Amino acid sequence: MVQPTESSDLPLKLMREIEAMDGSVGYDAVIVCCSTLQQENFWQARLVDTAGQAARKGALIFAVHEDWAPDGAGNGLGTLYAYTKARAKAKAEGVDLDAKMKEGWSVAIFHTAGKGTRLAPLPGSENNNKPGVKLPSIVKVGGKDEQLTILESVIRQTNSYAPGRKGRCSVFWGDQIFVPSNGTAASGAGHADILACLGPMPTQAEWAEKGLEKYGLIAVNDSGEATQVEKVTYDQATDLLKSFGNVSAVGPSLGSFSVSAALMAGLLEEFCAELEAKAAKFDSDPDFWMPLSLSEASYVKIMSTKDVAEDKATTHFARMQAFKAKFMEAHPGPKMFASINVGTLEECYWWDYGMLKLYVKNNMLATAQTEEARALHKFMKITSNIMDSKVGAAVVDDRSVVLSSTFGDGKVTNCVCASVAVMDLDVEDCLLVNVKAKKVRGKGLVLYNVVDDSEEGICLADGDVRVNVYMPGRDKIVMKSNVCIDGGKVFKTKMDVNPYSYNEVYLMNGAVDVVEAKMLLVEAGEKLKAEMFPGAEKIL
Repeated sequence: MVQPTESSDLPLKLMREIEAMDGSVGYDAVIVCCSTLQQENFWQARLVDTAGQAARKGALIFAVHEDWAPDGAGNGLGTLYAYTKARAKAKAEGVDLDAKMKEGWSVAIFHTAGKGTRLAPLPGSENNNKPGVKLPSIVKVGGKDEQLTILESVIRQTNSYAPGRKGRCSVFWGDQIFVPSNGTAASGAGHADILACLGPMPTQAEWAEKGLEKYGLIAVNDSGEATQVEKVTYDQATDLLKSFGNVSAVGPSLGSFSVSAALMAGLLEEFCAELEAKAAKFDSDPDFWMPLSLSEASYVKIMSTKDVAEDKATTHFARMQAFKAKFMEAHPGPKMFASINVGTLEECYWWDYGMLKLYVKNNMLATAQTEEARALHKFMKITSNIMDSKVGAAVVDDRSVVLSSTFGDGKVTNCVCASVAVMDLDVEDCLLVNVKAKKVRGKGLVLYNVVDDSEEGICLADGDVRVNVYMPGRDKIVMKSNVCIDGGKVFKTKMDVNPYSYNEVYLMNGAVDVVEAKMLLVEAGEKLKAEMFPGAEKIL
């Protein structure tokens, strides 16, 4: 995001939004959709343990996993399927989730499935538990300091929408935090609504300047109805929207949406056959919102760019329009599809952790001297640049952030260090997350879940990335990369610096118990720390 000017009142407004993201408010029920049963078990326990720091204290937690066909359910059917699995879990606990939502409960689903290829090699170090990738912020788990995870940060951030979404189910993605400049407006104008960064309809030149052709876009007309178009040029957008009425606002979609209790029930009924067979794949944008809000001609034209045959697109459009007609007759009042404006791209804070270079960029933001950096500190509950740490004889500059760490000697310049124990270090512009080592040297390094007991220590080239992978019954695996490498492009390629490709590590992690593997990492780190700093308090 573009940094707001220091002279405006926008930073204050954004800081107030962050102050509301403190875990004291939130959803009545939190559903987490995971990739495996092992991850389901991890998150079921973890979110109960961190209640009040991520999910609201007292919220019901239902972690589920998507046991679907190999190609997945898509995030549309995946949302419905996650809800049905959570509903079954709730019933076993004596809770009727459908009835509670109709009575006014706010429910949220967080999608976390996926390999996390763009974030490689970090998800592999978490044994494929991509939402469990750590951030430089500390939470209490069983009385001990642990690091906040990406998923917990997303839950903490989105909690502020809960009070305005009674009787609705909200759906969020588990790898980005956004701070709305437009406040957290209440839902209700539409049975479905979607978050978007809206502004006035741009000119052709402004469209190109903002790069809007790179985004899925939401358009809103004068009557407040919304529609969605995929990545299109200005000319394509105006052609597709010419039957939509006067476009009063347009902007990139955040993808996150909410549905009324009635629409959730209607969609579950409409797609009951697919849910039972667990074979089809539908995504929310192209398979739900677009055929419900576009004209047939516009929908077919857009789907043709996705290699969807005209007859298939026409058939699906007719199905969704028939559903819409029947549903709106039974539930008049709200529009079918609306949008919630979070503010323009230039004004909002948007911290994306789904790609390695963005993970590094947005964590290193903590060292900056800007309003946005101060906002990040507030969100991450960083009240001092050095917290719960013993830096020994090490010289730490005033830009570095050091959390729950122990140093012996050395120099730390413009770094972020969380849960680090190193006897001798000389680091600059580095991101160190959960690192235990005798010696570390480097500039621009990213060390993550690293335990290194060698006397020579770690000395890497600028921008190098190193992680460890612990699996029961296997020796520790060391995987490397560089901040300039997109893991998604090399995921299946074995690089010379690594013993395996990222995909091979992903496959090895497939049946690993996340909790058991985590304990191996913890035990190795605590053992080395005890050797380096006898008597030091255990800090993960």
